Amino acid sequence: MRYYSTRNRSEAVGFAGAVLTGLAPDGGLFIPAEIPRYREAVGTSLGTMNFCDIAFETIKPFVHPEIPDPVLEDLIHSAYPFTAPLVEAGDRQVLELFHGPTAAFKDFGARFMARAFSYLRRGEEKPLRILVATSGDTGGAVADGFYGIPGISVTVLYPKGRVSPLQERQIAGLGGNISALAVEGSFDDCQRLVKAAFGDESLKKRLVLSSANSINVARLIPQGVYYAAAAGRAFAGGTHEDGEATPRSRTAEKVPPASGRKGGNFRVVPGQPITFCVPSGNFGNLTAGLYAKKMGAPIKLFIAATNINKTVPDYLHSGSYEPRPSRATISNAMDVGAPSNFERMAAHWSLEEMQKMIRGVSVHDDETRRAIGTVHKSFGYFLDPHGAVGWEGADKLWEQKLLEDGPLAVLATAHPAKFGETVEPLTGTIPMPASLGKVLDRVPQARSIPADISALIEAL
Repeated sequence: MRYYSTRNRSEAVGFAGAVLTGLAPDGGLFIPAEIPRYREAVGTSLGTMNFCDIAFETIKPFVHPEIPDPVLEDLIHSAYPFTAPLVEAGDRQVLELFHGPTAAFKDFGARFMARAFSYLRRGEEKPLRILVATSGDTGGAVADGFYGIPGISVTVLYPKGRVSPLQERQIAGLGGNISALAVEGSFDDCQRLVKAAFGDESLKKRLVLSSANSINVARLIPQGVYYAAAAGRAFAGGTHEDGEATPRSRTAEKVPPASGRKGGNFRVVPGQPITFCVPSGNFGNLTAGLYAKKMGAPIKLFIAATNINKTVPDYLHSGSYEPRPSRATISNAMDVGAPSNFERMAAHWSLEEMQKMIRGVSVHDDETRRAIGTVHKSFGYFLDPHGAVGWEGADKLWEQKLLEDGPLAVLATAHPAKFGETVEPLTGTIPMPASLGKVLDRVPQARSIPADISALIEAL
């Protein structure tokens, strides 16, 4: 597979060149020259294949021939001792993406990326420095995924005071080859600083830099796997049993949804493609879903559900793309006013093509809180603030007659226990998964810097 910049299609590089560089030299993002299709035998068997086999078939065409098949199989089995169960929750499904070590969907991309980097850089003497900006879960997943990997160090930038205490422990509590910088600003400031560092020629002469945000295509591609696996399972008429970390109360009331609203019929039906409602911030997750759909996974539609940072929903409605400063919300990982991966989406698809595949909707904090409380009371299921944005977004579109009945899954991108200070006043005590219990004793060690490129360069 060859990759070119979203801003220059005349020069292409291989997979290694794209992922180890991170950001293209012209400031664009690397995208594949084509989105491959599943082999027919794979496309018709997604409902019965195991997760690692689907991962192999999904990732292989994007990394061939630079990662040989036997190596890729080993990388995948090492990265994914966990899966993404599609479980029933009331009148719809939830795709649980928090069964990995940091209880967030970023584990799927970060763990594969760390192993791919290690393989692609075998034999190199000069160490690699990973720079990553995070609004919450990315930093913890990258820190965990790269912790202890020889020859690679990681610096995580996060907005000071805008991540949860547990997220901060995951980002800044490991030490070793992982360091953390608390930026006095927003996630957009963190992202701007990382891009500026990649563009600083004097810094690049001193350090070998790469990225681990969703601007890096190596983190994006593996995220398509759970879409394909869940879509195949649903198309075959199946869901999964609860996993060990599934946040469900066994003693909850079974009452109709509060507020008197009647929801749609979103349960799985054999032979019907599924709609995914994707809580969206930087739009890497949704871009990966679009890749899975184009590869042939049985997906009907996507819902891009944002909080009040609704740059992309506004674009889908008006056709005018207007990035803006981000605003803080309780779904903090989605507080992005200038989503990087929109540039990828726009490079692949026109406005009209996006409008056929995506419905945009925004949800404010009061609606998010209401969804958390209502879903728990009605169905005994705990949502984190980001998943609640997705749940509420689907309901809003259905009420506006912009969404039809049919199989629908809300992506639960992080375990609600990571946001106990927001969720528990609405639901009571959340069951704590074992993966998060291990984090609570960590002491965050981060250096504070102003949102200035000279301060970042000095820290590096």
